[in-house]
Amino acid sequence: MEIGVYIHIPFCKRKCYYCDFVSYPEKYELQGKYIDKVIQEIEENKKILQDNNVTTIYIGGGTPSSIKPELIKRILNEIYNYTEINNIKEITIEVNPGTATKNNLQLYKNCGINRLSIGLQSTNNDILNEIGRIHNFNQFLDTYKWAREAEFKNINVDLMIGIPNQTIDDVKTSLEKVVSLKPEHISVYSLIVEDETPMKKLIESGKLKLPDEEDERNQYKYTKNFLELNGYKHYEISNFAKPGFESKHNLNCWEQKQYIGLGVAAHSYINGVRYSNTISLEEYLNKDSKDIKEIHETQTIDDMKKEYMLLGLRKIDGVQISKFEEKFGENPIYLFKNELKKLIQEGLLIIDLDNIKLTEKGLDLANIVWEEFV
Repeated sequence: MEIGVYIHIPFCKRKCYYCDFVSYPEKYELQGKYIDKVIQEIEENKKILQDNNVTTIYIGGGTPSSIKPELIKRILNEIYNYTEINNIKEITIEVNPGTATKNNLQLYKNCGINRLSIGLQSTNNDILNEIGRIHNFNQFLDTYKWAREAEFKNINVDLMIGIPNQTIDDVKTSLEKVVSLKPEHISVYSLIVEDETPMKKLIESGKLKLPDEEDERNQYKYTKNFLELNGYKHYEISNFAKPGFESKHNLNCWEQKQYIGLGVAAHSYINGVRYSNTISLEEYLNKDSKDIKEIHETQTIDDMKKEYMLLGLRKIDGVQISKFEEKFGENPIYLFKNELKKLIQEGLLIIDLDNIKLTEKGLDLANIVWEEFV
């Protein structure tokens, strides 16, 4: 059975003002000990790796590019001990300008990483400064150039919309500059202001002001149209790719395939059980593995069917009816006839031959659609 591997690297130079991920600024003295624990966790899960077909690996954070690259190599070499390397189709690492170096990128390529995800967010330096990024646009351009020189042929660039003080002209400029570089993949996320973040406090104090809902919707619609006109397929709510360069790791998650998470705060989905590691770095480093895990859900078959719909409706092509029938032996049109009837009448879903998918209106109100399958 196919399985993905996620590795969480929680270290970063400084938390961005909007960041709610589990990350620990300036604790690099612990990076060696941390990787030792990740290696131990891989060994403890070697049977899962050996008994399944590892097809994707994703190294996220935090800022993975901010730790010694040799430590990334150690993790991958340990995984390679327990899986068939030739079956791994995609290995992604997140990198940030300001921490990625030319030598690091070449080492990543040499140890098997074949996809980079570069966190840019905006080409406007004032906006980057206001949201707490540690880099400027020129540093991003250097990182991108070095990546191409290292012969990376699959690069994602992250952008954000709905940022305080961001206008639609800022979004247009960012899109034009990024598309001119011809990355294979572009992710565009709407800013979510999380509690207890510096961003939340800056907005509440009046120092920053969010665009209104209509402005943000216009930014999203412009982004969608612009990227599609430039040859990027809109294949998931926030993701656009040149044909054949869709993120395999993320697609597998949206298609409810299994994955195992390694590292602090990492989540796993194995045999219908969702569980995660502790979010405490101290606990992760010092407790036994069995004491750092928390089970969040043990799914029934009905839970799986609902979740399959919820996850599948993140994709622009939606849920393929024949794949649902193949997996569960039932037709989702009859199984969820009440939910589908309601959503179709509201103009949020359509059934198009073998696919149940969001309408244009449904894209704007996707949360309402997903709530029907919670």
